[in-house]
Amino acid sequence: MTAEPLHPGPPAGSGLRERKKQRTRMALIDAALALFLDQGYDATTIDEIVAAVQMSQRTFFRYFATKEDVVTGFLADFDRAVADALAVRPPEERPFTALFEALRVVLRTVAEGSPEDADRFRRVRQVIEANPALVAAQMARYSASEKRLAAEIARREGVDPEADLRPQVIVAFHASAARVAFEDCARRDVWDVDEVASRVDDAIALVRGTMTDWF
Repeated sequence: MTAEPLHPGPPAGSGLRERKKQRTRMALIDAALALFLDQGYDATTIDEIVAAVQMSQRTFFRYFATKEDVVTGFLADFDRAVADALAVRPPEERPFTALFEALRVVLRTVAEGSPEDADRFRRVRQVIEANPALVAAQMARYSASEKRLAAEIARREGVDPEADLRPQVIVAFHASAARVAFEDCARRDVWDVDEVASRVDDAIALVRGTMTDWF
């Protein structure tokens, strides 16, 4: 079972307009990431981003509400891909296993996808780790993603997400393990997508084993 690419092209038979919108969004992301890494996130202006791809501010704001949305929007695509992969996991899988396998599917999709997507993933992680200004935006993104995953776990298990805290707890364990692994990769200057995926696998497996051994 595989997940869709993080940035799939428009569906077969879609018009030129949709293909052009996808190319424009990717061009803005690539220009912004190049500038963020070259001269710093705080020092980069929206004017500079649009100038790099010869577009207008108006075009930028069709795709992104703020400068930080360029970064968090890319990872929000990643979060949605994980949620989509979780939704189609076999119903007999237990919650932590389903979360683990869903994330593995998406990381494998990145690793096996186009070099451009793998490079964007690497550069987004580098920008985030180098800029404390993005921490608040990251925390908001984590919260939204965890709520979506917990709701899906509750649906799979047939429990009330408002009354039963177990889906939230299991998602919190899983998300924390993944976050620790991503941050450890950044500290060690590990950006290769295959290696990041392997380390995230190891961290989540460690949590699963620790939960069995320590609880």
